[in-house]
Amino acid sequence: MSECRAARETLAPFVPKEGINLEMGFGGDTLTEWQLPMDMPVPYTNVGGIKQVFRGHCDDLSFFCDGVVDSISSSHLLEDFSYIAIERILTEWRRVLKVGGLIITNCPDQQIYLADCHKHKTLPNQAHYEPHFSLKSFKEVLDKVGAWETVFEQPFAAPYSWYLVVKKV
Repeated sequence: MSECRAARETLAPFVPKEGINLEMGFGGDTLTEWQLPMDMPVPYTNVGGIKQVFRGHCDDLSFFCDGVVDSISSSHLLEDFSYIAIERILTEWRRVLKVGGLIITNCPDQQIYLADCHKHKTLPNQAHYEPHFSLKSFKEVLDKVGAWETVFEQPFAAPYSWYLVVKKV
């Protein structure tokens, strides 16, 4: 099951039904059918089989003007970057978001994720970059790129994730 699908029931209601709504690093699945999926030119997975619309890197949305996007969601994407890279990504996402636009994300808490891997005797994803990536550390980076209003926060979603929805103010 994709991470989008695991979070769909909780996070899909936050995705506006109109406007420009991006799903970043979608891996073949989106939270909703009205989102525009974007991933690398050659995604490393296609679990949902949904056709990719945009290709590129999540820190370069230069094909969008400032302040035109209504929401950006990502599921288990940001943990694959350093905190410095996440700051660059969030700065770009903030640039294209309208005032009132949303970032809707779910990510793993790295320490809980590693414990789950150990418990189930599975190899952890080697793409995860920061050893202590968590909701707390993500919010610290988020605060560096501007003002946000928390719309929804779920510090734990089994088996090892957290959910966050913030609004650009």
